[in-house]
Amino acid sequence: MNPPASAALAAKDFKSDYKPIWCPGCGDYSVLSSVTKALAALGLRPENVAVVSGIGCSSRIPAYTTCYGFHGVHGRSLAAATGLKVARPDLTVLVASGDGDGYSIGGNHFLHACRRNVDLTYIVMDNHVYGMTKGQASPTTEPDWDSKLSPGGSGVREFHPLVIALASGANFVARAFSGDPNGTAAILAEAVRHPGFSFVEVLSPCVTFRPDQRAWKERAHPAPVAPTDDPARAARRIMTDDGFNIGVLYKGNRKPYRGAVPATSTVAELGRRFELQGG
Repeated sequence: MNPPASAALAAKDFKSDYKPIWCPGCGDYSVLSSVTKALAALGLRPENVAVVSGIGCSSRIPAYTTCYGFHGVHGRSLAAATGLKVARPDLTVLVASGDGDGYSIGGNHFLHACRRNVDLTYIVMDNHVYGMTKGQASPTTEPDWDSKLSPGGSGVREFHPLVIALASGANFVARAFSGDPNGTAAILAEAVRHPGFSFVEVLSPCVTFRPDQRAWKERAHPAPVAPTDDPARAARRIMTDDGFNIGVLYKGNRKPYRGAVPATSTVAELGRRFELQGG
């Protein structure tokens, strides 16, 4: 049950009664905490927020919040979220994904979501591995990462999501680290406030299949430069990035895509548009 409309909300008010079932030490616990902290800091209410996801460890997030949630199919979270936001522009829409769900089967949706610039916040928990399906190399896995499933490494160049997001037209590009939940919450809140498509990569270690990622705590560091609204300057920064710069990298000023659905449309009115005519 949601708290009374007049009550000030805390992070706990955005957490459901379902207990997360991630592995001990998974960074996604911290990301969930950051999401709820950000929603509380923004003064939002659960009934005015929708959390959409696809498939994977990170995509369990909707069930762990008290917001409206949609757990979709693999790689299609952005497609569902785009339709929801265009039809219901009054809702704050967050999308939770992982590096497999978001960059592999969902890679094409990622490109075009950036290009369309609908007012969404896309949170990708990147652990450089397929954790839920037992440790295969993902699009962001280092080509020389040796494992039982990829002896000697995959040999395939890793995907660079921040580069792709900027080149495709994302209006806000940032990186956070799950080991800093308060800092991540602040970045997520800023992403939600910024108009247009906001992309936040969250480095979220999978200590089960990538115990080496415990070292990310020492490697993550604040970005040495302030955010820029110049895509050319942002591109140069990203291309020389070590993968562990934390902070907002790019804040664009593109006008968000609003769609053609009148803001006054009700659910009943939308339903009537899709009714089949007899004959």
